[in-house]
Amino acid sequence: MPKLSVIVPFYNVQQYAPDTLRSLRLNADRDFEFILVDDHSKDETPAILERAAEDLSDVAQVRYIRHERNGGLATARNTGLDAAQGEYLTFLDGDDWLAPGYFTELVSAMDDLGCDFVRTDHVQATARARSVSRVPIGRRWEVFSPREAILPAHRSTSVDYAYAWAGAYHRRLVDKGLLHFTDGLRTAEDRPWIWKLHREAESFAVVSLLGVFYRRGVASSLTQIGDVRQLDFIRAFDQVIEETAADRDADRLLPKAVRTYCAIIAHHLSNEDRFEPAVARQLRSMSAAAIKRMPQDALGDALEAMDMDRSSKLRRLRRRITTTGAAA
Repeated sequence: MPKLSVIVPFYNVQQYAPDTLRSLRLNADRDFEFILVDDHSKDETPAILERAAEDLSDVAQVRYIRHERNGGLATARNTGLDAAQGEYLTFLDGDDWLAPGYFTELVSAMDDLGCDFVRTDHVQATARARSVSRVPIGRRWEVFSPREAILPAHRSTSVDYAYAWAGAYHRRLVDKGLLHFTDGLRTAEDRPWIWKLHREAESFAVVSLLGVFYRRGVASSLTQIGDVRQLDFIRAFDQVIEETAADRDADRLLPKAVRTYCAIIAHHLSNEDRFEPAVARQLRSMSAAAIKRMPQDALGDALEAMDMDRSSKLRRLRRRITTTGAAA
């Protein structure tokens, strides 16, 4: 069994894949397994990965898997999870990169702490600018319950830091069904995943490691493309609401889930100019339907707590629903 399996999905990232693969080599160990998943790229990415798989095989265990059709990031990660054999697992996106020696430190933290998973800080890279993004938890190198880290509702918490690659996870989470992503989600795939992890895992810790460089502003990233795939965030958050409503602590946790959902809808509505016109109309329609589905008491509290600009956008949608319903 490898000590660590690293799952790296790639899709049309020929410009960035060499940096990603070079950083894997600088983190390689015979005890590590690199799983390179090409999600049916249409550029030169597959050729780059074929060469890299051969090159990396002299310093680590390597598997190269190519999808016959494009399935999205969540599906590609699931392919890697199904193939992974490591005691610990982690992720890296195909356009990001690592500091040398980071994985060795990450494995050491998992060994020392003995918990289900650890979360790490990371570096955001926008062109030449660098900034540190930290897990919104002050307690470091201390094992405690992931459920405790979901609240309070009015502050940014660990479930808002939804980067799957910012940490490592014990194999027992795979065995419990907690590491797989909702198949087919094209965006916000980390949101239902991180909520489930925090509701159902037993122990975690936050460690002060900076090893992942997250590349922002990539033109091919879905966060930069205003097409219909962006609307998958609604399906993702609907899942968060549905699963949290069935939790034993639903009364405590739902306000946080609803408040986060509202904030994300307001964010997209504020940036709807970047969407294609037909998609912008679909965004408004789907957002209105999502508001109608939310627990209305929790929704009312969330709107009261939001700033005027965001709450006004959501209240207009809510009134439109009420008016339409009354007319019907």
